[in-house]
Amino acid sequence: MGGAMPKRYFSRVSPFPEAGICTRVTRTVVPPAIPAAASLLLAALWGFAVFGDWSTQAFCTTSLGPPPGCADRIASVVALSVMVGVVAVCATGVAWFARRESLYGVAVAAWVVALGVLFVGGLTAQ
Repeated sequence: MGGAMPKRYFSRVSPFPEAGICTRVTRTVVPPAIPAAASLLLAALWGFAVFGDWSTQAFCTTSLGPPPGCADRIASVVALSVMVGVVAVCATGVAWFARRESLYGVAVAAWVVALGVLFVGGLTAQ
């Protein structure tokens, strides 16, 4: 009846291996190229919508012709979207040139907000 504990108490990593529960914590790392590419693609889409006149064509074109004053209302929405776009450009630039990968999430979120402002504002401007 020796004083040694049975070895089976210390042989497993998880106390619940049958349930598939693992006690080890793993971390998933996203390469910085993925959010950088997403940020640049969203910037290109926003740029075409603002500077390529896609927003006016999308929201002010009807079969009966453009509604009166629609282009002016879209211009004010574009101005609001440009303010958010400036934040997105700054976040993207700092993330890119200062190699601050943590800012890519902020940049992508700012581009999504800028596009959302453009879309929701365009719908209300109709």
